Amino acid sequence: MEPAFERAYPGTRKARKRQVLSCALACFDEMGVDAVTIDTIRERSGSSIGTIYHHFGNKEGLAAAIYLAGLDDQQAWFETALGDAKSIQEAVTAWVRAYLEWVVANPQLARFMYHSRRVVAAGTSKDQLKGRNDKRYGALLQFLETGLASGKVRSLPRETYASLLIGQAENYCRAWLSGRVPTPPTEHIDVFAGAAWRAIAADADQQKE
Repeated sequence: MEPAFERAYPGTRKARKRQVLSCALACFDEMGVDAVTIDTIRERSGSSIGTIYHHFGNKEGLAAAIYLAGLDDQQAWFETALGDAKSIQEAVTAWVRAYLEWVVANPQLARFMYHSRRVVAAGTSKDQLKGRNDKRYGALLQFLETGLASGKVRSLPRETYASLLIGQAENYCRAWLSGRVPTPPTEHIDVFAGAAWRAIAADADQQKE
């Protein structure tokens, strides 16, 4: 059972929901969201089609529930990681480390999230997705604003920071999850954290903050 589902649907009364989500995730990971049917998930989970529709609406609802649970779980990791950061550089390093560690700890869920964002973004959960993403970057953006005010961070279009901070790490994670590279992302935390900091630091001296 994915820890993310335990966090999103805690308690014994929601065990059936967690079971359905875990089985749906396995099906999506094996066959792809487009190829999976509700009947496939019903057979894997041992639930009735009525139960699945009652809890999640349809296949897209299931995919959205899985995706949002993953984002919430990531957010919990980010909040823990940023809690001890004393500077913007420490915050960037902690954020990148948390992201890479989460992917390694949750490879099946991470792979699903990379492949299924378009399904969630195009569906009825798109507003929830936007809210989760705003929250996801909120604490880090507070550090960035402090860094901007102090002159330690480059002034860039706000929407570019997330890509600069996590884009290279995300690309590597995708390659690792697909088997194109063998070394786990956590082996390269310093590399990607350093690259993220250099991408936004105001000048070379501040890269050694």
